[in-house]
Amino acid sequence: MTNHSEATGFSESDDAGRGEQPLAPGTTDPNEEGLPEHQVTLRTPAELADALPYLLGYRPEDSIVLVALHDRAGRGRFGGRARLGIPASADDWDSAARQLAHGLVTGSERRGVRPEQMVAFLCQEPAKGETGRQVMERLRPLAQKMRVACGNLDVPVIEALCISDGRFWSYCCDRAECCPPEGRPMGLPGTSVLAAAATYAGVQVRGTLRELRARLLPWETAGVPEQEAALDRVGVELVTRILDDSKRAGVAEETLELAERLRCRFAEAPPVSGTLTSDLRDDGLLGHDEAARLILGLQDRATRDRAAEWMEGDEAAPALRLWRALARRCVGPYSEHAAAPLTLAGWVAWSTGDQLEAREALAMALGVDCDYLFARLLHQACNEGLDPESIRRCLRAERVSREQEHTGQLDQPEHVEEPVRGDGVVCSPKSGDGAGRRSRQMAGAACSQPRSARGTGRNPGERGERGSRVARPRASAGSRPGAVQPGGTAPGSSKGSAPRTSRKSAPRRSGPRPDGLRPGGAGGEGDA
Repeated sequence: MTNHSEATGFSESDDAGRGEQPLAPGTTDPNEEGLPEHQVTLRTPAELADALPYLLGYRPEDSIVLVALHDRAGRGRFGGRARLGIPASADDWDSAARQLAHGLVTGSERRGVRPEQMVAFLCQEPAKGETGRQVMERLRPLAQKMRVACGNLDVPVIEALCISDGRFWSYCCDRAECCPPEGRPMGLPGTSVLAAAATYAGVQVRGTLRELRARLLPWETAGVPEQEAALDRVGVELVTRILDDSKRAGVAEETLELAERLRCRFAEAPPVSGTLTSDLRDDGLLGHDEAARLILGLQDRATRDRAAEWMEGDEAAPALRLWRALARRCVGPYSEHAAAPLTLAGWVAWSTGDQLEAREALAMALGVDCDYLFARLLHQACNEGLDPESIRRCLRAERVSREQEHTGQLDQPEHVEEPVRGDGVVCSPKSGDGAGRRSRQMAGAACSQPRSARGTGRNPGERGERGSRVARPRASAGSRPGAVQPGGTAPGSSKGSAPRTSRKSAPRRSGPRPDGLRPGGAGGEGDA
């Protein structure tokens, strides 16, 4: 679970897609996919603290992390993992502890592997003038609440660690020779036996979630006014055409043709090293007007779904870079428009096996538009470990069917599956009934659109998500663009086609990027 250091959050339980992994006393497999044959013994709190980034795939910040343990032949094995941002107010700690413990235990039970024990981690860096030991003492009540919450579910916490300022403390051990009051220093990253085993197996640990989210957040650079002006200017042209039923399909085709050209442009760009350098290069490949046309054009659901077909093979990587770059261009009053590119980024990341970026991108999409149905379904499915292949299969079939119609070849080849409609989606055998229903919902959202509605932005099967959303040009400086739904509303929705009058504010980067730089306009530096 994660709340991105904000007041509200979205589920991010890792229990679904992870196999059991052994823990001290015994052996541990730090990544069941990457190290199936390499077992590492963890016996001390220091080794547990060092293992945390390898269990999550990144280095947590401002986080409560719970790790489930399962007994196997007298040895503890890692099971599911769940994370929640530490609430800023201590008044919220009790509910956060209950939410995290309940979510991990029930998620494990749905898969028939109720945890026997838990390990808890509290990770937070000191504030200005604060020491790591003071952080540990300040968070002690939270650690106790975590132990009580798990105990109430009959799953005891056998170890609770605080990691802060390069040191760790145990809340469960009071022996000075083992866990002194001043804490013990963390080992240098990459120097432990576990790190060596992970490196040998090709397992990589990302940086922090803040660094990952920085690649998807709106610009805060000198290029913002130009991008905002381009969105206003293009909106004046597009809104009239999209509201015209006879011209809307043309806008969709132009959007997809432009997206295809840009995807090819991104694919042909010479590679560079480093995420920041890569993002800066991609920003330079994308013009302001091009970004504006794609951002506004992708507000149409049918157009977005066709763009989602670039989900695998050589198409996926440049498409993911393009969706990231577009999310960064949703500046100022256009922040809510980021839901479409963020959802596409999350979908491509999930489809290509990067569950970490997928969860973050989809959670960010829900952060800017909590009613964005495609993001909500994908986010829940990703968290529960469903197989994205059912959606890929459906999108492949839709693509082939459309190409055949275009060429007049109406016969379906034997090797191409029919588009999966509604209950036709088959979920992973390990998923429960609820997971199966969600898998069918997602494939239905992507595939069940009647042909008569394609290209219009309408989707009778998708409740709660508007068919199209295009910003009106601003009437005066400082006014916020509304949103028009030219495709009408979903059946059963009480929302009409009137423009929106309010929007959520854009999430902003809470810290500078590495080296104090950001992708965007030339000369952009850290936070203002």
